[in-house]
Amino acid sequence: MFAYVKGIVADIAQDCCVIDVHDVGINIHISAQTAAKMPGIGEEAKLYTYTSVREDAFWLYGFLTKGDLEMFRQCITVSGIGPKGALGLLSVMDGDQLRFAILAQDVKAISQAPGIGKRTAERLVLELKDKLDYGDADVFREAGALGENQGAGAVMDHPGKREAVEALVALGYGQTQAMKAVSRVEGADTMESGALLKQALKKMF
Repeated sequence: MFAYVKGIVADIAQDCCVIDVHDVGINIHISAQTAAKMPGIGEEAKLYTYTSVREDAFWLYGFLTKGDLEMFRQCITVSGIGPKGALGLLSVMDGDQLRFAILAQDVKAISQAPGIGKRTAERLVLELKDKLDYGDADVFREAGALGENQGAGAVMDHPGKREAVEALVALGYGQTQAMKAVSRVEGADTMESGALLKQALKKMF
């Protein structure tokens, strides 16, 4: 119903905020990540919104970026993950990080969200990994702002990079963390997996 809400921040809590739009206070549910990044009370804010209408409730969910809103929409299509679960996911990871974790099939990272167990995280990955765009530059905003927009596919399709990621995972690192580290190595395309692994390990610290 509403594409976005723009107004003055009247109140803010960890899971909701009130936006004053021409003297009308609109209550909007938000994630902890969004709450932490919101402008202060009295300042202007713009939240992209999702409207949830039920027999007994009319709720708005708000996000500071279209990317976060899109990931919320994607998550609630998965069986067993409603708006509350999707907001929980976006409370521990922003939309870019969650997208990257799904592409990396990092079940461990996803299952850290409240109310999201291993099985639900596995189902999330299974149902969404083929719906997300590997070429989306937002996926790699948290991977180091490299100046070259590599996709998750570019990492895993390169034999040396793939072997380095697998080696890092075998050492106990999460797959998302491993892929980020490999992505940060300069000249990775020309390196053998052993040399690449050594350089990637330095990016872990």
